[in-house]
Amino acid sequence: MRSGLLLLAGIALAGFIAIAVVLPQMASGELKAAAAALVSGADAAKAQVGAAAENAGKLESSGVNVKIAAHGDAKTGEMKYVVELNGVIRGWNEKNAIEIVITPALSAGKTSWTCKGYPHDAMPQSCGGK
Repeated sequence: MRSGLLLLAGIALAGFIAIAVVLPQMASGELKAAAAALVSGADAAKAQVGAAAENAGKLESSGVNVKIAAHGDAKTGEMKYVVELNGVIRGWNEKNAIEIVITPALSAGKTSWTCKGYPHDAMPQSCGGK
């Protein structure tokens, strides 16, 4: 009887460890993949905004007519974006509660970008992550 209870307690402990340790790590990997997809989904718009800003010599109106179609899949959920008139790109993914803001800067005729996202732990290095 005791050995049966000990066996049952051991199985319960193993299940708890799987839930407490393994599942969060799996979820963290999926969250990081979704964040990376959200950031990379803005690459084409960054190129368009950068070209417009460099041609005009200013960021003002560089985001006019630049659109990013929503995309995603069942695993990551839908990625949505807005490109502001000044070229700032905002993206979000409701399923994973992630957001990014990609801000352009124009210096000496060249466009550079700063990316910040939330949650920080999920973001790739290119967007303020670790």
